[in-house]
Amino acid sequence: MLKAGDKAPDFTLQSDAGKDVSLSQFIGKKEVILYFYPKDNTTGCTKEACSFRDSISAFGNKNAEVLGVSPDSVKSHQNFIQKQNLNFTLLSDPDHQVAEAYGAWGEKSMYGKKYMGILRTTFVIGKDGKIKNIFERVKPEGHAEEILNTL
Repeated sequence: MLKAGDKAPDFTLQSDAGKDVSLSQFIGKKEVILYFYPKDNTTGCTKEACSFRDSISAFGNKNAEVLGVSPDSVKSHQNFIQKQNLNFTLLSDPDHQVAEAYGAWGEKSMYGKKYMGILRTTFVIGKDGKIKNIFERVKPEGHAEEILNTL
């Protein structure tokens, strides 16, 4: 399990714009807010994404880049961005390899049924590529403000 102070695993995923995005491209330049969420256009995920959208200028003022990651397709991300007027990058992790590397993939339970899925988790990664903070079992409402208070 990753912890604060660990080097963040590098990755390359396809963005909503169809371009490859790697963690390494931000090292030395910006802090990265890497948040894992279960599914585009669901109630909790929409609340969380909109809180980031509404706070994006504050993240920019703190020289931080917001990246959302889910197993959804690039097309699904494009629809989610358009529908919610999102102003940050969403990354597609269809085989959940990045989520697994970050410990954000695991057993969940709904209505007594167990299944594997994204564990709503956010990582604050410093310019040095090390994890500064980890937020587990994130509550979607007010999450962006919670992170801003730690930067």
